[in-house]
Amino acid sequence: MKKNSHSFLSIAGHRYLFLLFLIFSSIQLSAQKKDGLDVRFVRDDSKNKVDVIIGGKFFTSFMYPKNMEKPFLYPVVAPNGSVITRGFPLEPRKGERMDHPHHVGIWFNYGNVNNLDFWNNSSAIPSDKKDEYGHIVLQRIIRADSGKEGTLEVTASWEDNHDNPILSEHTTYVFSGSDDLRIIDHIAKLTATNGPVTINDSKEGMFAIRVDRAFEMPSDEPMVFTDEKGNATTVKAVDNTGVTGMYTSSQGLKGDAVWGTRNDWVLLTGKKDGTLITMGMFDNPKNHGFPAYAHARGYGLFAINNFGQHSYDPSKEPVKFVLQKGESVTLRHRFIVQSGKEVTKEEADKLFKEFAKEY
Repeated sequence: MKKNSHSFLSIAGHRYLFLLFLIFSSIQLSAQKKDGLDVRFVRDDSKNKVDVIIGGKFFTSFMYPKNMEKPFLYPVVAPNGSVITRGFPLEPRKGERMDHPHHVGIWFNYGNVNNLDFWNNSSAIPSDKKDEYGHIVLQRIIRADSGKEGTLEVTASWEDNHDNPILSEHTTYVFSGSDDLRIIDHIAKLTATNGPVTINDSKEGMFAIRVDRAFEMPSDEPMVFTDEKGNATTVKAVDNTGVTGMYTSSQGLKGDAVWGTRNDWVLLTGKKDGTLITMGMFDNPKNHGFPAYAHARGYGLFAINNFGQHSYDPSKEPVKFVLQKGESVTLRHRFIVQSGKEVTKEEADKLFKEFAKEY
């Protein structure tokens, strides 16, 4: 009888300890979430922007100027205070490249929607060519809720050159951060507005950042890039002093080999202001076209694309994704920037899994 009683107490004790462990783990996870920095928004309608403040420090601004062809986040600042986005065309800085004026901050758009190019549109396009391009107009800021996770919810309209709506966009930005890390989760729902919408294969897309010169890959040769309409842009060779960028993909590829490959995530690491900084682009398994193709160029364009396919791999069939009127597609992407150390593969995989589970 004593033996049975002892066994029962032993089992009960183990269950009690296991229960305590679960409670402790839950408290620990809750504490980790509470340890995140506060996110605060400062809206300024007179300047068409919403500032994002994390832990009392400026992180970025959601900008929607009327003289630009899309909304975007600019500038973007790493936790150590280094600006990671290129200045041109808004605020050109000495020594940086002045090409592709449509590459501004962090943005989301695409190169072929109903045969209109939303990606390449900018002030550089002549007025007599504008009918070949689309633009994106902010419609409304629905909410800007501060907290440990800051949520900015907006709507926008993808329109042709005559302001006819093609797609309606409903996007939620979720901002969070710790002492050495900043995270942006970007969830965009695109809905066909007035009729069928065809998203055609294009390399020009879609969740993207144009980075500061320090994060480009060193190169001493000029490069010429041509868009789907045959327009060529020359990226001139410049001084490589302080240029330290290197891409790494979830497949383990490095540098230029990353471009045109499909990945769960891609990292870009470099040094600025004496600090090692890593950026990352993450796809989501629920997205169309997962895993996304990397549109990661050594000259500083860092993007992932869920609808390009044949443009990256000619052996694949061209994408032709059709939305009937009222139908929608949702795309989920994550961007991170960490200061002070390189993000390891294990850490990137963990961030990817967390993102996949959350959305």
